Amino acid sequence: MLELVLPAVARAAPDRLSAAITRQMHVNQERYGIAGQAVLVAHNGKVLFRGAEGQADIASGRPVRTTDIFPVYSLAKLFASTLVMQLVERGEVDLDGPASAHVPLLPAAWQAITVRQFLDHTSGVPEYFNEAQAMPSFPGTLPAALTALAGKPLQFAPGSASRYTQTNYLVLTALLEARYGKPYAQIAHERIVDKLRLGHTSLGGRALPQGGALPQGGALPQGGAVTAYTSKNGRLEPSPVVSWPEYAYGHAELYSTLDDLATFLQALRSGALVDRATLARLWQPPTLSNGQRGVFAAGWEYGESGEYRHVGHDGGARVRLRWTFRDTPAGDGYVFIYLTSGSVKNVWSRTLVNSVMAAVAPKDFPTEAVSAGLIDYAFEPSADGGAAAQAAKLRTNPAVRGAALEGAVNGTGYAVREIIGVAESIRLFELNTLLFPSSANAWDSLAEAWQAQGDNDKAKKLYEKSRALGGPK
Repeated sequence: MLELVLPAVARAAPDRLSAAITRQMHVNQERYGIAGQAVLVAHNGKVLFRGAEGQADIASGRPVRTTDIFPVYSLAKLFASTLVMQLVERGEVDLDGPASAHVPLLPAAWQAITVRQFLDHTSGVPEYFNEAQAMPSFPGTLPAALTALAGKPLQFAPGSASRYTQTNYLVLTALLEARYGKPYAQIAHERIVDKLRLGHTSLGGRALPQGGALPQGGALPQGGAVTAYTSKNGRLEPSPVVSWPEYAYGHAELYSTLDDLATFLQALRSGALVDRATLARLWQPPTLSNGQRGVFAAGWEYGESGEYRHVGHDGGARVRLRWTFRDTPAGDGYVFIYLTSGSVKNVWSRTLVNSVMAAVAPKDFPTEAVSAGLIDYAFEPSADGGAAAQAAKLRTNPAVRGAALEGAVNGTGYAVREIIGVAESIRLFELNTLLFPSSANAWDSLAEAWQAQGDNDKAKKLYEKSRALGGPK
């Protein structure tokens, strides 16, 4: 087993850093109504912080612990991606070859779609999971699930756009089962879970008790399983249980803990699962046929901030794992793991991770620091001198300028609009027009927000200004 240096509760970290992260967690809990949360931050394999806050179960009032098991949803895709990368490294799978070479039963329209396009969600295949259904039903087998999609058209030409689709990982699950001749869960356990001794990680968790033991793992003397919550009418209610079939374990139904997820990332960082040179080669986002950059790289969300690149994934919009590194996976790197059991505001997991990155190393992660400051401003616009003072402050930031700054303000504006409210987002969109008065997009976003607020006359004038600057007609 690959060991991380795990202090009891961030003893290795300076008091200032521990206090800053704890304070940010508390702010997040208060702002967004988070039921329970747990956070781990590591730097080059050494844990800087490991803490938890809130309730694991609202009904009983049991506090959440750092050892508790969380449903981590689509983080399951990172196991599947790692297993595919192992095959690529051994030369058994060509990323740019058709997946149908390994999975002949794919529908006719999918025969030429490459393994890379399925990994990176650029395949265009239709979704098999109907999220709108309260209790979705699933075909009985994986071949049946793929065959049922044969009559549905592609959403777009393969390689022309990015669209996150669970179906992509059904195909990769089928590929892995074909290559190994075993059920997916057995492959994942043998090559990741059991190999790394992830004793508190489970593929499928219908038998998970509150504070009991995992069906496929060891006992949990220090913790239990948290209850997942969904926001409804401004209140948290236990989330409906989706009875995922076993063939969905390549994209859903993963349960794990802070420490197990950190061990998984440390194994990748050390080259124990996939050689670091292979990771560096595969963690390159594709260029789409329209010239834009894809969102994923070998199945991992990809981004950049300052001198760091970052890869990771969201899970159910409640949790996020992010690994940042300078230049290559072997370079200076941080791990951020932020787990929640749900929130009243349905806060984006990206917003939570960004806030911790800003608290830990604002100079290393300037874009995240700007985003965190903008959210503070959205909540308290007068606390830092108002819009003019905020704009002046942002203009003097040497690390985030031009298009990067405009994009950061605009993107944070949309996050605030969805999480907090339209009125608060207007403050950020107006700030962007102060910073970039010649930007058609800045005025268009502001117009859209005022329209959502119900002021159509104001929105009309702002749309006209955007069109005069070359915006959409």
